[in-house]
Amino acid sequence: MLEIIIVRHGETAFNAAETFRGRADVPLNETGLKQAALVGEYLANEKVDVVYSSPLQRALQTADAIAAPHNLKVSITENLNDIDCGEWEGKTLAEVKEKYEEVYQDWVDTPEQVKLPGGDSLEDVRNRAWPFVKDAVTRARSGRIVMVSHRAVNKVLVCALLGLDNSYFWNFKLDTASLCRFAFDGNRTVLTQLNDTSYLKPLNLGEKRDF
Repeated sequence: MLEIIIVRHGETAFNAAETFRGRADVPLNETGLKQAALVGEYLANEKVDVVYSSPLQRALQTADAIAAPHNLKVSITENLNDIDCGEWEGKTLAEVKEKYEEVYQDWVDTPEQVKLPGGDSLEDVRNRAWPFVKDAVTRARSGRIVMVSHRAVNKVLVCALLGLDNSYFWNFKLDTASLCRFAFDGNRTVLTQLNDTSYLKPLNLGEKRDF
């Protein structure tokens, strides 16, 4: 049996300000560092065999907190890099809604059909990340692997692992520093936890929007 754990990085200043991140290499803020420490503590007592991460520092900081208790070196892969937000990168949600009203509405209504202006589509993300995950699962066969990435990437991967297309992108929420667990028996992938943030309760963050 193999367990696949998909972790979203902790909070950054861009998350807090509802600013599109994409490839902008923003670090974790104070809250994000605390979140990363808590997810690391949460997984410290479980045997982890490998930790993969996006190359962006917000993901790497989170991955390092998970890998450290296991004396593991994080394996960095471009395949888990965030969606390229193109012209939206660095802009707030309010700015995007105003300047790209029609495209943004399409992004909300039919995300699988949208290519972000000057950036990626969800299919671009899937074509980059999904083959890597399938290969990692094949190589591991058993044990527990952790992958630390970003909201868009993780949502696409959750859909792929469940055999769903990208049109289901908005059908579930993934908070910062949340994790999803899947059990794989060699034939079937079963979702066992979605958007788990139970370990973040000491921070009393309350409910946040999916951003």
